[in-house]
Amino acid sequence: MPRSLAAYIAGLVAVGTVALTVASLAAPIDPRVRPGFFSDPVVDTVAGIAFWTALTAIASAFPVRMPRGSLIATSSAPLVVVMSIGGPACAGWVALIGTTELRELRGRIPWYGTLANHAGLMIPAIAGSAVVWSLRGTLPSPLQSFGLTFLGSAVYFALNAVIASLTLALRTGQPFSRVVSSNVADFFQTFLALVPLAWLIAEIYVLPGVGWWSVLLVVLPVYVIRLAMHRLVEMHEMFTQTVASLAQAVDARDHFTSGHSRRVQEIAVEIGNVLRVSDGELQALEWGGLLHDIGKIGVRDAVLLKADRLTKEERAQMNAHPVIGANIIAPVRGLAPELPIIRHHHEWYNGSGYPDRLIGEEIPRLARILHVADAFEAMTAARPYRMTPLTDEQAIGELRRFAGIQFDPVAVDAFARTKYASGARDLGRQVPVRVIPSIGQAAGRMAGEAAAGQAPGSSPIDAS
Repeated sequence: MPRSLAAYIAGLVAVGTVALTVASLAAPIDPRVRPGFFSDPVVDTVAGIAFWTALTAIASAFPVRMPRGSLIATSSAPLVVVMSIGGPACAGWVALIGTTELRELRGRIPWYGTLANHAGLMIPAIAGSAVVWSLRGTLPSPLQSFGLTFLGSAVYFALNAVIASLTLALRTGQPFSRVVSSNVADFFQTFLALVPLAWLIAEIYVLPGVGWWSVLLVVLPVYVIRLAMHRLVEMHEMFTQTVASLAQAVDARDHFTSGHSRRVQEIAVEIGNVLRVSDGELQALEWGGLLHDIGKIGVRDAVLLKADRLTKEERAQMNAHPVIGANIIAPVRGLAPELPIIRHHHEWYNGSGYPDRLIGEEIPRLARILHVADAFEAMTAARPYRMTPLTDEQAIGELRRFAGIQFDPVAVDAFARTKYASGARDLGRQVPVRVIPSIGQAAGRMAGEAAAGQAPGSSPIDAS
């Protein structure tokens, strides 16, 4: 375990211990948490804490792992109820004990992970409840009660998101900002779904003559929310697996390219992480990386598997695969962000690529990233026309040599900072980059400008 992570967990546990001790000594447990099981107030208070702890434990037993690694559980609903009606001490103890997961009981989580998880939920619960209790009057109206519940829950979810994201960032080595941006949508959606329901449960629970049994009426909606989240993740995973299977089917036509799309995807995602692309762009790189060669389905085996130099006609067939791939994927609306990657991953930075001869930053950014990943993977793997792969150092040298000609220099620089380039000698950028279009492209652009009534050269090329 990294020292930074160990120090962070130790600090988190220390803060949680102090917060729970202070809350237990300074904040009395609200009698509204009592379920009415026993006539003795003390015993009934303990029964109330046990009741809400049990409900929280049941909801915590089956968390849903979201696509980016965060765990979402419907235990937030009973926790928010306790924050509203029980006070900081009650919320702290319920969060500490009730958030135990089956994975912990089965020994699948190391002891320090268990400590971090419980502290990461207990601290936000105490803080959120403290906000509610510091602002609550004697008999708040339902509207005021909802506002306080909403505010306390916002504190709870925000702190929980920060703590969980920082834990994941330290454990995986990912940038904190990336982890937060990747998971904030999941936390926000859970917040909007569970907080109004939790407020309603709390309002019903404290009604005279109603009590604990009314909570059972809203267990089903909470379960439905959990089931919906689980189905959403299942659909995402199924879609990803389908995309991966399609890519594998294309690669399997040639044993030399077996696994090529998967490796290109992994390299492209690493470059995207270095460049800190958005979460949506990272998803597009993942699926676009898997599908970038899907158009080779439309290329004949005699051309695709040919070991000798391709003829002019055969080269034209091979160069058509980005357009074929884009046409195949175009009807799938869910893959719209991946279309530019698939169509333009063979465009050259100086405009001499295909199919549309785009120049520089006219080429979609993600396509430029994938082009570098695709080239590096191809150079470092055996091919019929080159049985001896290049070394990592030689491949990086080629990327550097053609930066500004074939490849985006920024994407090459980013690749050089990934794990795939670590340990290989890299001379860095040798000359300033200047985008120079091909003669044919320049002529075509001038002809297009003339047809549009513009003076040739009135749209300068961005050479940044």
